[in-house]
Amino acid sequence: MIEIRHDASIYRVEGGWFAARWHFSFDHYRDPDNDGFGAMRVFNDDRLIPGAVWPLHPHRDVEGITYVVDGLFGHEDNVGGPFGPLPAGSVQVMSLGSGALHSERNASADEPMRFIQIWILPDTPDLPPGVEQKVFTKQDRTNRLLAVVSPQGGPAARVHQDASVYVSALEEQAEITRQTESGRGVYFYLIDGRGRLNGRSIGTGDAAKVTGPEAMTFAAEDPSELILVDVPLRFEAVGVWRGR
Repeated sequence: MIEIRHDASIYRVEGGWFAARWHFSFDHYRDPDNDGFGAMRVFNDDRLIPGAVWPLHPHRDVEGITYVVDGLFGHEDNVGGPFGPLPAGSVQVMSLGSGALHSERNASADEPMRFIQIWILPDTPDLPPGVEQKVFTKQDRTNRLLAVVSPQGGPAARVHQDASVYVSALEEQAEITRQTESGRGVYFYLIDGRGRLNGRSIGTGDAAKVTGPEAMTFAAEDPSELILVDVPLRFEAVGVWRGR
């Protein structure tokens, strides 16, 4: 089954120094129809003005995934950071486990920055906090689904859950396919572009919940950027989840 969520239906928040689209309940926003999707609890599309800093704040028992869309992503924490700025196409996984402080920031004083933040509930409570970062090029993801986060790690950053994140940059008329198995879900988000998802027209900012078993095909009608989050729909929650 595929449930399309058009851009206009997704919650928008403006904070002066930041702007965001919150796809699921987050902070003061509560949406009982969208409290999460399987093991995924948060999917935010965030934009920061030049030099903006989200102050250090605590979390625990969350796998925090950041995918950099545009600009330079900066990060600080109390378990080993700060780290060097990450360019567009990079990914960071922070296992907040037993508890840690972290801060997101725009590492550029001149250019805006855009990143997608995803929270996955881990399969093990009270993990030691840690950070892993990977840098990928646009060529790495052109006309293919590139795994940037996986349970196995390796070329991708490792997440402590049976979940994966894929990204793709499609040229006009290119397409990708993905089979979603029973008991699993894929959250599809069109970061930029235009095309057809199983024949249905979608554009920049549109998303879809894909519940397996389901075969999915996205055909790009313009150059397009997209991200997929593949998660178990049924899982045993562990630890304590606290929203920002």
